[in-house]
Amino acid sequence: MGILDWFVSSSPGGAAGQIAGGAIQGLMSGAGALARDIRTAITGKVDPEVQAKIDLKLAEFENAALAGQVEINKIEAGSSNWFVAGWRPAVGWICAFALGYQFIGFSLLQWTAAVWKFQSPPPLELDGLITILMALLGLSTLRTVEKVQEVTGNH
Repeated sequence: MGILDWFVSSSPGGAAGQIAGGAIQGLMSGAGALARDIRTAITGKVDPEVQAKIDLKLAEFENAALAGQVEINKIEAGSSNWFVAGWRPAVGWICAFALGYQFIGFSLLQWTAAVWKFQSPPPLELDGLITILMALLGLSTLRTVEKVQEVTGNH
């Protein structure tokens, strides 16, 4: 029994732990095979057929990683614990508040400061905020798919 088997069997999530553990085991076995093929590619000349196999394994590895992340997202979203399922909405509300402040509140404060002759507050640093917002909006595609497929739920 390996350490990964112990971790999966002792996880309190039951089926969720089994799913996540299976995804991790699949990723690890795929990563090992891919690492051997990459080592071969680096140390010597590679036959085009072998290169095609390496590319195929790399694509399979990336797909397995994405599928594992989708399963983890489903488990998180299905959780009744607000600490597990509520972090994405919390980040979304923080981004919405920060953008509202930056583009509406800050502009009004600058105007008020100019009229009443007081120092306006500093603007927010938007680089990090926009990065987080774009990641959240990229994930919103999943909700669009749910709407198109008419999936109902507590959203």
